[in-house]
Amino acid sequence: MFSRHRLSAIAFTLALSINIPALAADIGASAQTTDATAATTTATEQPAAPAATAGPANPDTTVAVSNPYGIAALWNGSDFVAKGTLLILLAFSIGSWYIIIAKLLAQYKLNRQARNTDRTFWDAGSVQQGLETLERGTPFHFIGTRALKATEHHNGLLEHVDFNTWVVQSLQSSVDTVRSRLQDGLAFLATVGSTAPFVGLFGTVWGIYHALTAIGVSGQASIDKVAGPVGEALIMTAVGLAVAVPAVLGYNLLVRRNKAVLEKIQGFSSTLHAVLLSTTPSTRA
Repeated sequence: MFSRHRLSAIAFTLALSINIPALAADIGASAQTTDATAATTTATEQPAAPAATAGPANPDTTVAVSNPYGIAALWNGSDFVAKGTLLILLAFSIGSWYIIIAKLLAQYKLNRQARNTDRTFWDAGSVQQGLETLERGTPFHFIGTRALKATEHHNGLLEHVDFNTWVVQSLQSSVDTVRSRLQDGLAFLATVGSTAPFVGLFGTVWGIYHALTAIGVSGQASIDKVAGPVGEALIMTAVGLAVAVPAVLGYNLLVRRNKAVLEKIQGFSSTLHAVLLSTTPSTRA
């Protein structure tokens, strides 16, 4: 009996010693499974990382910034002196362009009248008939009429003046009158071309003075407080140059074209002088 219980204990001990490694392996595998499950649960419970902020679709795209400075701001924020300066420059510009356009049209008409005179006047039978072919109010009709009247009124005290000298004097006086009319407006262009830049510079100096005074009173000398008002003041100089340059160019152009027209008028006067001296009073009429 004793020996049988002893054998049973020995057998149980041997079986237990044999199953211990397998039991340890099962316990380790179970622990790894538990750790993996915990890690998965932790990863699942953690909040997802926020997505990266998308950059601009087109990095070259520039945002348009409104410019608070300009002519409108200059006009709205200026005093009566600056506004008066701008109005003077505006009047200069309007007057200059009006004179340039009007004189160019007048010179075009004079060239056309000169061609008509060469085609019709010299083919007439007399000076009076030639004048009837000319358009009234033209320089050629004016010179011819004055010269013909001079030949008809060579009497009284004028008889003491040589006839040739009297006719030459009449023709020269008529040509001088036409030259003076052709030069109408050129003095204004010359004045604008020489004074407009200085008028604009005066406006700039006045604007900079007020801008610096305002900056000194406010006590803020940052770039936005300085560049804006000073830039507005410089617009005055730009406006003055924009007015002066067309005036100077127009003046030079009109002077050159006037010389060409006057050459035609003087040629007509010289030929008419020769005709008047070589014809009799009956032929002139």
